[in-house]
Amino acid sequence: MNDNKHLQADVNGDHLASVSGSGAKASSKASRSIESDAEFHQNSNPLSTYLKRQLLPVLADLRLAILLLLAIALFSASGTVIEQGESLNFYQANYPEDPALFGFLSWKVIFSLGLDHVYRTWWFLSLLILFGASLTACTFTRQLPSLKAARRWSFYTKPQQFQRLALSAELPDGSLETTENYLQQKQYRVFREGDRLYARKGIVGRIGPIVVHASMLIVLAGSIWGAMTGFFAQELIPSGQIAPIQNILDAGPWAAPQLPKDWAVKVNRFWIDYAPSGRIDQFYSDLSIVDKTGNEVDQDVIYVNHPFKYRGVTLYQTDWGIAAIQVRVNNSPVLQLPMAMLNTNGQGRLWGTWVPTKPDLSSGIAVVAKDLQGTVLVYGTDGQLVNILREGFSVEVDSVNVTLEKIIGSTGLQIKADPGIPIVYTGFALLMIGVVMSYVSHSQIWVLRTPSQLYVGGRTNRAQVTFERDLTALLDHLSHGPEASQSNVANPTPVPPA
Repeated sequence: MNDNKHLQADVNGDHLASVSGSGAKASSKASRSIESDAEFHQNSNPLSTYLKRQLLPVLADLRLAILLLLAIALFSASGTVIEQGESLNFYQANYPEDPALFGFLSWKVIFSLGLDHVYRTWWFLSLLILFGASLTACTFTRQLPSLKAARRWSFYTKPQQFQRLALSAELPDGSLETTENYLQQKQYRVFREGDRLYARKGIVGRIGPIVVHASMLIVLAGSIWGAMTGFFAQELIPSGQIAPIQNILDAGPWAAPQLPKDWAVKVNRFWIDYAPSGRIDQFYSDLSIVDKTGNEVDQDVIYVNHPFKYRGVTLYQTDWGIAAIQVRVNNSPVLQLPMAMLNTNGQGRLWGTWVPTKPDLSSGIAVVAKDLQGTVLVYGTDGQLVNILREGFSVEVDSVNVTLEKIIGSTGLQIKADPGIPIVYTGFALLMIGVVMSYVSHSQIWVLRTPSQLYVGGRTNRAQVTFERDLTALLDHLSHGPEASQSNVANPTPVPPA
């Protein structure tokens, strides 16, 4: 009977061993199958593998970001030095081929590279997009993992763990309750479990770099949006005239909604304040915005550094000129004659016109003006100066009385619309907040109570000296006196890199 029992047991044991062996083999096969499936799925998506293993590390490289930033700064400086949005004649006059500026910079080079509208060229926008991609890659591969690592923590359970900290100490006596209360008073967030304690503060310092990156992305987005949807125009409008905005010098491909279509600008009055020396002190334009029916919808007086803003469009006072003069010949009605700018070869600005003194236009006088102070120079047909004439006075030329009634000035307006400016300003405001946040130190303190000792240690990512003082103050507080604490504080030693 016993032999049968032993035999039955042996049979059962062999059966169990066989089943166990079969289960192990099945488990091994299943594991290999799962690994094979995972490898297959990974290899079946080469695009994802390329993005994660090759492209993303390149984009997140700090050297690439610095190189792109330098290129953006260089081309932005060129857009500041080289006048933007001017006419072809302007560039041909100021950037001739012979001699070319710096030996290579001529108007042909400027137009071929798009340096007359740098901020809207495809290559400059591509630099901004690539730099934004680099910031995004750096944020997801470095900054966000760094924040996650800072939020993950654990209690120290062994005294040996404190030896890895740059700052640590052992106290023969000390209370976790006292430590917890002290750290809470110092604005630490404290976690406690039994004889173990962990405290931290300044986690916002880890969020700061992420905010900085996000703000720079907002600035880039605003710059691109402004380049694609904004426009730039110039108008020279005589005093008393109404003019639509039509001299568009530069505009983005999506700028059509920003262009003024249902309103125009009326110059109510333009005048210049002169200093006693005759130098221009300031020039002003009293402007009105009028609708299609000519009704005024808004009004303001602008001058240099004081623009007029209306429905996202900003009008700047940038230039001035002399548009016309009003004269009377003998008893004739008032004649308004246009003035043209004369070529002085860079020797100042002069405007001139011709005033007929005979009905058949066979004779006349030349009138030249240089400012709006109410005085003009009158030249005869022989080119000699006849007289100096002021507003309201007359001069007799060839038995003809010519009276100067008024000199009419014209205001030079620069009209711009940049819908990206509010986005850029928001990004810069957020950037300043992020920079301030980045200066906050992220400090961590661990405490472990054993039957014989109290272990205290900590680390911080910046402001090392300040953190050392704070930790020393904690040890002083725990040991009830600076002398006792100084005798027990271990000398801080740097932790070798892992």
